[in-house]
Amino acid sequence: MLSISVLVTTVLLSMSAPVPVPTALPSIKLPAVLQKVLTDYETAWRARDAAALAALFTEDGMVLPSSRPPVRGRGPIQAYYTGQGGPLVLRAFAYAVEGDVGYILGGYSRAVGEPDMGKFTLTLRKDGTGRWFIVSDLDNGNQPPRTPQQSPAPEAATRVPPTPPS
Repeated sequence: MLSISVLVTTVLLSMSAPVPVPTALPSIKLPAVLQKVLTDYETAWRARDAAALAALFTEDGMVLPSSRPPVRGRGPIQAYYTGQGGPLVLRAFAYAVEGDVGYILGGYSRAVGEPDMGKFTLTLRKDGTGRWFIVSDLDNGNQPPRTPQQSPAPEAATRVPPTPPS
């Protein structure tokens, strides 16, 4: 009986323990040719230069924005990025390269030293000159998704009050 009490007490105490908050992954140093991809992206984004952003992608590159359909090809990517931009700092926390393909995983914020607002995955392909281009850009924010306003249950909206007795 004592062991059951100890077990129950242990379970209850563990349920009330604070949940650890995930910490940001540490930044890593990229090889210069991969860092150039991030630097060029930051520069074009800050300048609100949609043409320069689109030029960072392969001809059949894709932007995979959160909560929106994919955008494929440099022309549509340029149209998608038109009017977008502003302060941006990209940092990498993982990467890999195998032959002429690779990826960068990282976080983004508006200023150096600020916590990440979100994270991204860039898949990359190297062309014959050794330059790396973005094949796909997938990002999402760190804020929880917004929930739609609660509305009354449909039956409550159509319910007819009972007729009082006569």
